[in-house]
Amino acid sequence: MLHLIKLCVGCDSLSDLAAWQKQRLKEKRAKGQKPELVHITRQTPKRDAELLDGGSLYWVIKGQIAARQPLVELRPLKVKGVPHCGLVYRKDLIPVRPRPRSAFQGWRYLEAADAPPDLAVGKGDDKLPEALRRELASLGLL
Repeated sequence: MLHLIKLCVGCDSLSDLAAWQKQRLKEKRAKGQKPELVHITRQTPKRDAELLDGGSLYWVIKGQIAARQPLVELRPLKVKGVPHCGLVYRKDLIPVRPRPRSAFQGWRYLEAADAPPDLAVGKGDDKLPEALRRELASLGLL
């Protein structure tokens, strides 16, 4: 299994990302389009079989890996006649244990062994405000 990691530009928090995605799905329904989440990227991942074997798209928000969404499909697209790839992913926004990540452009592969674990349900830290979780993680306390 293999994952992708991507910066979530323009979002200040996980709740921002969730609200943006909810709005995007609402707009698609209103236009009669299939309500699915697709991130369009110029480069097509070459390791598609590994990504689609349980892989997720991990989001980096404000310098921290914050959440993941399971990948569903890598869809070939054309934008103004130029080949692109649509990363189709599930609506489930799964918070993960925050981990610092420096900025990068585009997407990167993320090996399963390097992926942060999902936040344990009911452990308590999933109830902490997101900014506090990020701060505690940056101090190595989470």
